[in-house]
Amino acid sequence: MKMYPTRAGIVPLVCLLALLACWPVAAVQAQARAWLDRERIALDETATLNVETTEAGVAAPDWSALESDFRLSGHTSSRQVEIVNGRSQARVLFAVALSPRRTGALVIPPLRVGSASTGPLTLTVGAADATPARAGDPAFIESELDADHAYVQQAIGYVLRLYYATPLISGELEQPAPDGAALQRIGNDVQYNRDIGGRRYTVVERRFLLVPERSGTLAIPGARFTGRGTGNFFDDLFRDGSRLLRADGAPRFLEVRPVPDGAPQPWLPLRGLQLKYLSTSQQARAGEAVEIVVEARADGASGSQLPALELTVDGGAQVFSEPPEVEEGFDQGRPVVRVTRQFSIVPARAGTLTVRGPRQAWWDVGADAARIAELPDLMVDVAPGQGAAAAAPDAGVRNVPPGIRVPGVQEPIGFWPLATVVFALLWLLTLGWALQRRPHASGGAHADVPDAVATGASTDPRMRMRALRDALQAGDLHAIADALCALATPPAEGLDALARRLADPQQRDAIDQLQRARWAGGDAAAARAAVRSAFREGPRWHDADAHEEQPVLPPLYPR
Repeated sequence: MKMYPTRAGIVPLVCLLALLACWPVAAVQAQARAWLDRERIALDETATLNVETTEAGVAAPDWSALESDFRLSGHTSSRQVEIVNGRSQARVLFAVALSPRRTGALVIPPLRVGSASTGPLTLTVGAADATPARAGDPAFIESELDADHAYVQQAIGYVLRLYYATPLISGELEQPAPDGAALQRIGNDVQYNRDIGGRRYTVVERRFLLVPERSGTLAIPGARFTGRGTGNFFDDLFRDGSRLLRADGAPRFLEVRPVPDGAPQPWLPLRGLQLKYLSTSQQARAGEAVEIVVEARADGASGSQLPALELTVDGGAQVFSEPPEVEEGFDQGRPVVRVTRQFSIVPARAGTLTVRGPRQAWWDVGADAARIAELPDLMVDVAPGQGAAAAAPDAGVRNVPPGIRVPGVQEPIGFWPLATVVFALLWLLTLGWALQRRPHASGGAHADVPDAVATGASTDPRMRMRALRDALQAGDLHAIADALCALATPPAEGLDALARRLADPQQRDAIDQLQRARWAGGDAAAARAAVRSAFREGPRWHDADAHEEQPVLPPLYPR
């Protein structure tokens, strides 16, 4: 029996072939990169060097070039497979802990991994910090503000450090939010080691962005830590082999000043602001775009606090701007941000075009004075355009190239580009129609899925299992822990509370492995695998909690 394609099947096929004919083919080459978890450390601390490659089956880099400046420890490796543009790509990550032998700017040379090499890095090592007041305790907390006083709406860096000398089985670190200020966690936790008084501590550093909302004295509550560490011989003999650890941080106080009289508006309190041209052009041609890239670097701010970079032009020209690219980070305990934005300027006629440089007023919190950051104006010589399109403005008739006129587009569009766009739109419409009909035609398991799943409601158990799957695929260990706690109804306050509600010993053991990987330097890859295997069919609760997870969830990874 012969099968003939229908009209509905021909249209998507033609569109797909047209798109594939125009799709660029890029050669896949192995790539390698290296980065440090911190660029500044003290002499008695450690930094983690990460080396990642897209080449599968390679051996670890040769670390011998680092031994003259560093003591090496904590070698780890992991492998992850991801789908990029329909292709399977492996990523292999190697990590090593670096303990500096001296102070200064220590250079990490390029490292060979497989067929690729990484770039050089620089680690700045300062003198050893002063010994914390509670050094010697099994666990303690210290906090740091980057300023003793601040202004309303000024971004302040707040760093929280948990020290523990006993390997942890589990733990929860909490920082209550203060009244009268916004407290936002920035980035992931940074973990390193530090020798204090002959005792080696593991340090978990957590960073926050603190923005006061009103003047006066701001009280920041002390942080709290509760965890379980490995016990001694008597703990193993008479108890469950663990010991309870508690630590309370001291509260911090910050004097917040009101907005000064006569301060520039909009109000922008900073430690520093620099504007810079990254790319300019002195020559242009009428009807053709010229690119200008502007950069802003702010010390003591987040990306959301900076006003948008703008360019204005004197003369006949159109200005098109790309969305800004924002890079946020921490430098010496305070927030810093780098914003770049690209502008495309299309002159309408020949002559001289004046591009007005950006100008931003701000308040210097160090000098308590108003400042202005600005860039000089740019003078661009615009030459006449090519062909008939560059004719003088007083010409009565223009030679219009052949093509099809589209409303809102200045020049006519050729037939083949327009046909490609039409084919693509038809293919998308056909695909949407097929996807819309599939649930009704199949009558399978998806036919009776409730509307809450389609709308992405986070209260639906299926969506919570999907969040756990996504966290296991691409998230860090803390994201996996949050996704596990969200499985319970109401969500569990921590992994320890979640474990007490689970009836399956394998699931409780998987949570224990995850806690060890988070706090005691356990195997992160093994912990992920254990969680994925144990929760494949969904959580299994005690009888008292069974009613919270109805209906029964489908498998996380169907067989």
